[in-house]
Amino acid sequence: MKIFAYALREFDEKDLFIKTCEEVGVEYGYTSEYPSLDNAYLAEGYEGISIITNPVKPELAQKFYDLGVRHISTRTIGMDHIDIEYCNKIGMKVSNITYTPNTVADYTVMMILMALRKMPLLMKKAEIQDFSLEGKLGRELRTCTVGIIGTGRIGKTVIRDLSGFGCRMLCYDVNPQPEEVPQASYVSLNTLISESDIISLHAPGIAETYHMIGADEISRMKRGVILVNCGRGMLIDSDAMIDALISGQIGYAALDTIEHEENLYYKNLCGVPLDRPQRAKLLSLPNVLLSSHMAFYTEQAVGDMVRNSIMSLINTDLSE
Repeated sequence: MKIFAYALREFDEKDLFIKTCEEVGVEYGYTSEYPSLDNAYLAEGYEGISIITNPVKPELAQKFYDLGVRHISTRTIGMDHIDIEYCNKIGMKVSNITYTPNTVADYTVMMILMALRKMPLLMKKAEIQDFSLEGKLGRELRTCTVGIIGTGRIGKTVIRDLSGFGCRMLCYDVNPQPEEVPQASYVSLNTLISESDIISLHAPGIAETYHMIGADEISRMKRGVILVNCGRGMLIDSDAMIDALISGQIGYAALDTIEHEENLYYKNLCGVPLDRPQRAKLLSLPNVLLSSHMAFYTEQAVGDMVRNSIMSLINTDLSE
């Protein structure tokens, strides 16, 4: 088996990638460049490639296939950046990975608490020595109803972690598992939306969940609701969310992921003009906390991502 890794970061992934490949006895190659039609030739002669969040559209998938690649493994949970339908059509295998759910769950709880206490505002004011209290009044998590949309591994872990705060918790999933989340009550999506003070999204990024939070859903939320997204950007209609943030229907948005992130994050783009109007609007609003898709980023998760990507490639029978 020969594996080639794209977008392999020198400072945290490379050594682990090399060590794991040598431990399992596979030949390997790598580059820090993101995959493109211009550098696809680097994967020639390799059966599997490991990528990250960079888009793989039909023309790139076909190019890799023509070069002999038969399996693409993404070092992420989400696969919405890969045209899976086209890959299936040409016989290209696609796999994702899992990593510790604690990393995103921790980050989600942090984002909730920062939103409740208006932490970005407090920090900015403190930097200019404005120690006044007006406009800084926060809320206790214990007094809130929290709605969790999506109760997979991460959603369940968020519920587990929030249970210690004493807040009421509602949850929704197309495949409810009440025996696994006794701390929360499964309800309809409409009930969760209308009764929650805080809504946190942990649904997968698939066609069925695209813009599952749109203008209609937002209109049925409590006025001043806190919306948290450490899941997938495509879950929320950004334009509808921005309108609601301006009107006050959404009181606060704590976002680690938003729409149209492709070819943006994990690069140093200081001084580069960004054609991301929705992101610019969100950054202009005082009731928005926006981070750059970092919820996953811990030592434990990065280790899981690199190792599991390699293992998903070598454990696949490419003759199927």
